[in-house]
Amino acid sequence: MTASPTNVARYVLPSGLTVLIETLPYVRSVALGYYLRSGSAVESEEHGGASHFLEHLVFKATERRSTADIARIIDNLGGDVDAFTGKEYTSFYAHVLDEQVDTALDLLTDIVVSPRFTDDDLEMERGVILEEIKMVEDTPDDLVHEIFVTEFWHDHPLGRPILGTEETVNRLSRKEIDAHYAETFHPQNLIFCASGNVRPEQLLPFLEKAFPIAAGDPVRRGWSAPSPTQHVILREKRELEQVHLCLGSRGFPQQTEERYAAALFNTILGGGMSSRLFQRIREKEGLVYTVASYHNGYLHGGYEAVYAACMPKNLKRVLDLTLAEMRNIKRDGATADELASAKLHLKGSILLSLESTTSRMSGIARQEYYFGRQFSSDEIIEHIEAVTLENVQSVATSIVDPDSMSLTLIGNLRNPGISTDMLRQAVA
Repeated sequence: MTASPTNVARYVLPSGLTVLIETLPYVRSVALGYYLRSGSAVESEEHGGASHFLEHLVFKATERRSTADIARIIDNLGGDVDAFTGKEYTSFYAHVLDEQVDTALDLLTDIVVSPRFTDDDLEMERGVILEEIKMVEDTPDDLVHEIFVTEFWHDHPLGRPILGTEETVNRLSRKEIDAHYAETFHPQNLIFCASGNVRPEQLLPFLEKAFPIAAGDPVRRGWSAPSPTQHVILREKRELEQVHLCLGSRGFPQQTEERYAAALFNTILGGGMSSRLFQRIREKEGLVYTVASYHNGYLHGGYEAVYAACMPKNLKRVLDLTLAEMRNIKRDGATADELASAKLHLKGSILLSLESTTSRMSGIARQEYYFGRQFSSDEIIEHIEAVTLENVQSVATSIVDPDSMSLTLIGNLRNPGISTDMLRQAVA
């Protein structure tokens, strides 16, 4: 067991499985899950979508349970059992009453350790995933972000679609799926997390038995930091009433100290109802219903993006105002009131998330994945409080970057009349 500044107990079992358990005796729920150190970024380009394909397939059947058995247990748990695939990791998790922990743990472990899928299962889920890809195509507010990242990090693992493409999904064979499972679903590649009314002695004996020492090592494909590819891209969809836009530029990786200042910059720019973009573009000028910004940080890269949707006739004005606000923070910095308000917003979000065992479990797993240690909420808040106006302006200088500022558009328009030179000049 490893000591932690929080009340999270950390164990590394003989198999190499990392186990993190936070005991909260005052709640009645438990969130528990496996986090696999494998996502779309570890895949080869020709096998794009393999991680997400496996996320689907492991729920089909196991050595002990049929698809119907798994579905019945999930319904009987009365909580939440789900999974997701990300760029850098994949998660299989449950949120249940404390009295259902043994059942949930057995089910999750079974689908991770002993999945059994047939050729028929493979073809059935291939069809489901192709429908999921088409659903994204029909959802412009999702699609615009997907296209932006694919173009921004062109020919880089982080730029590949998590779902894969129709071409790569159709190409994935049973042999390739089996190989991807064998390479990645290894105890050394897994983090098990639990948060709630549960104690280590309830879980550790089961986990030690379920994960014997495995032969060999997992395959971990690394990747270098991505270099932004500046672009202006238009995907014409004539059936849409609005233009959906994603405007973005370089950001910061997850582990950098600048992440706190970058989060506050983002909050000031477009992270809430009192942000500059929301107040100016929606509240003052009434040009949009939705406008927001976000900052995504990964192991070796990050980006800042603004999303908005508007009538085609308002596009130029929305874009000009957005670029102007970014340029203003870069040039003049934020105000003391803006920074104080952003700090309150960020601290409130962090502290309120601690009310959820699912959020706590996810945070524990992410901290282990990115940092190999746990940060207490007090430590995080201290870092937020330490951010100065100079720090915010410094990260703004890096983020509002003329050489990476890029734009993706989806909508019923032919030629928006916007170039990368125009974007450069707007924020120079």
